[in-house]
Amino acid sequence: MATKKATKRAEKKATTKTARKTAAKGTNSSGVKVRMYRQGLGDCFLIAIPRTNGKTYYIMIDCGVILGTSGAGDKMKAVVNSIIKTTGGRIDLLLATHEHWDHLSGFVQAKDVFAGLKVDQVWLAWTEDPQDELAKQLRSEHMKMRMALGAASARMRMGAGGNAALDSLLEFFGAAGQGTTGDALKVVKDFCESPRYCLPSDAPVEVEGSGVRLYVLGPPHDRDQIRRFNPSKAHPETYGLFAALYMDRIAPAITDADADAPFDPIAQIPLDFAKQMPFFQARYWGEDTSSEEKDQSWRRIDGDWLDASTGLALQLDSATNNTSLVLGIEFIESREVLLFVADAQVGSWLSWQDLKWEVGGETVTGGDLLRRTILYKVGHHGSHNATLQEKGLELMTSLKYALIPVDHAMALKKRWGKMPLDEIEKRLNEKTNGAVLRIDKDVPPALAGRVEQDESKELYFEIAI
Repeated sequence: MATKKATKRAEKKATTKTARKTAAKGTNSSGVKVRMYRQGLGDCFLIAIPRTNGKTYYIMIDCGVILGTSGAGDKMKAVVNSIIKTTGGRIDLLLATHEHWDHLSGFVQAKDVFAGLKVDQVWLAWTEDPQDELAKQLRSEHMKMRMALGAASARMRMGAGGNAALDSLLEFFGAAGQGTTGDALKVVKDFCESPRYCLPSDAPVEVEGSGVRLYVLGPPHDRDQIRRFNPSKAHPETYGLFAALYMDRIAPAITDADADAPFDPIAQIPLDFAKQMPFFQARYWGEDTSSEEKDQSWRRIDGDWLDASTGLALQLDSATNNTSLVLGIEFIESREVLLFVADAQVGSWLSWQDLKWEVGGETVTGGDLLRRTILYKVGHHGSHNATLQEKGLELMTSLKYALIPVDHAMALKKRWGKMPLDEIEKRLNEKTNGAVLRIDKDVPPALAGRVEQDESKELYFEIAI
């Protein structure tokens, strides 16, 4: 009997030791859960981290969906109600990553529901800091460009029938009657008295009793890096030059008294008058029955002089993405990392290579965190310039899971046909052995039994790490 008992004690001890080793490796034993909500094309994540005091530490990252989503308000209220139910109405840490509607809309659309949620800490990027001088400059520049683009959009609708590409990009900042990203950020800031404005140079924060450490990797506190959106050897920084060209040459024309005048007065026929002339009615606004090309709208150039607006809107959109607050969550014992990059683009990714922190007597670098990343929240819904290759995804040699909050059908409606980019998704599947989770698809076979869902199987995916 004694021998059997001793054997059982030894087996139990060995089992416990094995379990501890397994936990150290992060193999589905850390107790950490990552929930990705499925509200549509937008980001909302809830991370649950167990603590030794028995209480769960909750991190919420963003809460939004793209403008034009059917039933958006009801969907965001369902998301927030779910978060309240899961957390008992308290979030330890809330991150609002950057000023885009698909990341912030829920704070406006579900504002009344948010009244039932208490938030202990709010983290925002340094770009929202009212005391930071570079942040003030960037906000001023962005606001001027947004106003100019809004005016250009109005002029194009008035004279040339509008520009869908420009309007869809401006939607990232909200819409009349629904609120703006500025309104959403005000709601976020009101959750606590003193939001923290985060810099990559800040020391990492250890969450007491959790075995977890939080690193801020971005945005870089550097104007040039924020303006770098796409890889280019010849012209790595084009934003400032393009913006200057636009503001100097095109923006003044927007404020001209004559809204219909791309040419000098001597060469003009007033637009309203032209619309009454049979020649122009047939060849510019109507159908030419004598021609095989019946639709004559292609002849019109009255809006072409504002086409540069779309290019600037793309640059402004990318610059805002590059102000994304980037969070790395490190398991201290196993050293594995969960990486949430929001919509960070090339300049931000490159800046992580230069980051260094002194932690526990050793130097931790941005490259170290990438190499130890096991879960990657894919940047900007899988778009082409939000996942770096050589100094990004290829550095993630430990990658096990990838989460993509994308609705491809909605992306197509917005004319973003390569969201997500096939090449990125293919490489993610190769690196994770098929463990890529998209909100617009079913759970892949590689994650069968690893992902929990709500009762409706439509509201969220939750994966245990």
